This record gives sequence, C-alpha cells and structure tokens, in this order.
Amino acid sequence: MSDDYARQIRAAYTAETITVNQAYEPQIADAAVRAGTLVPPFSRDRMTWIKPSFGCMMHRSGWASKPGQERILAVEINRAGFEWALAHSCLSHFTPALHASPEAWAAAKAASPVRAQWDPDRSLTGGQLAHRAIQIGLSGDAVRRYADEWIRSISDITATVRRVGQLARAGRITEAARELPAERVYPLDPALAGRIGADPGPPATASGTDGA
Repeated sequence: MSDDYARQIRAAYTAETITVNQAYEPQIADAAVRAGTLVPPFSRDRMTWIKPSFGCMMHRSGWASKPGQERILAVEINRAGFEWALAHSCLSHFTPALHASPEAWAAAKAASPVRAQWDPDRSLTGGQLAHRAIQIGLSGDAVRRYADEWIRSISDITATVRRVGQLARAGRITEAARELPAERVYPLDPALAGRIGADPGPPATASGTDGA
C-alpha cells in the first residue's frame, strides 16, 4: 500500500457478532432504537457508513456534537453479514497494488454495493494513531441486508460518548480509557484481507470466527 500505516480492522466482537458505530440525527436514532433496526426516517436510498472503530467514529462526529451526528448508535450485527459486505466491497480509491488499472477499479466500484475506505484511526485526544481504521459504506442491496438481516441489536451510547469526550478534553485520559469498548484486531480470511487491502492479522478459523 502507499504508506506505512497498518491496516487492520479493530472492533468489539464476539464469536457471532461485531459492533459497528453510526452517528445520526435524533429523529433517526430514536426510531432505530425503538424498532431495533433502521426504519424511516432513515433512508435506504442513500449510502450509510458503518465504522467498527470507536475512536474513528468519535473523531468524525466531534463526540456527538456535529449537526446531524448528535446521537451515536452502537449496532451489533452478525459477522456473516459483515464479511458479506467486505466480500462485495470495492475500495473508495484506486490502489495500484490491488487494481489492474484505474478503469478496472472504476468498473469494480460501479458494480459494487459496498465501499471500503481506510482512514487514520484516532486516540482519545484526536491524535493520529499508527494504524488506519476502516469505514464501510453500504448502498442498494447491502443497505437492505443490513437493516433486514444483519442487525441483532441497537444501543444508544450517546451519553457514554459525551462523558468520555468530557474526560478526554479535561486530560483525564486514564478515566476516559476505562469507558472504551474492548476492541481487538478482527480475524480475516486472506481473500477478504486482500480484497480490502488489509494487513495480516490473527487468522480466521474455517468457520470464519476465532472462537472468541
């Protein structure tokens, strides 16, 4: 890849599920929490981005302070669905190491319902870490599968997000760190890792889980 930053998916996960984070306006968040999945006013006609990394989500949302991102949801989805998304994804940017040509990349992107993008991961103070975090954009059939098949539960974690943000801004990093979800490197099949340009991590088992 084009830089020295490691690309590994870090997330809170179990043997069957992985937790991703999303930021929404209050109306969408309230409806989703009540229904246990994404329902109107959420729109299936737009790309929706899911972020396994808590730190990346908090940096993007300004700790639940940016307009339209005032509520943070932790969405637990099944790992089979998450890995379907990876298997049907295309990177958001042309990468010579992975794509034969810009034209081949453009064709793959047009045919894929999923985008994968590697962004700098962030510390509690907003500093860039020595690895990148993935965010995954779902559109079309991927959004339908996400809302109708993959979601196991939705939790509103806005209060925790704001509390951690206040602690971090006050320099109380040790206290803030205690509130963080326990994220680990997610195990990927080599074919999936290759498709999204991820670096080697812990091996996946034949069943697609690591027995956690």
